[in-house]
Amino acid sequence: MDIKNKITNLHLDVLKEIGNIGAGHAATALSKLLHKKIKMTVPDVHIASFEEIMDLIGGAELVVVSVFLRIEGDAPGNIFFIVPVAQGERFIKEMIGDPSFSFEKPPYPELGLSAMLELGNILSGSYLTALSDFTKLNMLPSVPALSIDMFGSIISYGLIELSQVSDYAIVIDTVLSDEQAENSDMKGHFFLFPDPDSYEILFRALRVELNG
Repeated sequence: MDIKNKITNLHLDVLKEIGNIGAGHAATALSKLLHKKIKMTVPDVHIASFEEIMDLIGGAELVVVSVFLRIEGDAPGNIFFIVPVAQGERFIKEMIGDPSFSFEKPPYPELGLSAMLELGNILSGSYLTALSDFTKLNMLPSVPALSIDMFGSIISYGLIELSQVSDYAIVIDTVLSDEQAENSDMKGHFFLFPDPDSYEILFRALRVELNG
C-alpha cells in the first residue's frame, strides 16, 4: 500500500486532534506526578518516509533517547518516542530534581533512567488511550523499552527485529514544557509504525476512508 498518496490532510487533522487529547491527558498525569504545571502540545502530525525521518531527527548518527512500545490488539504496530539526548537530559534533571544527572556516558543513574522510562510510558500510553477511545479499537501497549544510542541504530533494529519494516511512519511532533521553568521545552517525536493491515483498520474505525 502506498500510504504517502492515500493519507490526506483530513486523516492528519484527525490524528492531530487525537494527539492533542492525548497530550492533555499526559500533561495532567505528569503535573500530578511532578507537583508542577506541565504543558504538552502537538504542533504537527505528518507522514514521513524512512529517509525523511532520519533528516527530521538530525541524521542517523545523532544520539537520542528512545522509549519503544509494541502495540498489540486490533491494530498492531510499533511506536517510538524519540528525543535528542540534550533535551531529554534537561527535562529529566527537572523531573528528579538532580542538576548533575547526565546521559554523557554509562552507567547512567537508575533514577534518571526510571524517570525517562516513566515519561515515555505516560506519553505513549496517553496517546494510545486517546486513539483507542476514538476508534473503539482494543490497543494495548507492551512493557516499554528504553534505549540510548544513535537514532539510525535504534529505529532500524526496532523495526527489523519485529519484521515490520515500513516505508512510512506517522510522525506526531510533541512539545513538553515546565511552565515554571524558563527554556524547559523538550521537543520530541512519536513515530507510529502501524503494521501493514492496521492502516485501513485504524482509519475505518475513525470513519475516514483511505483513498484508492
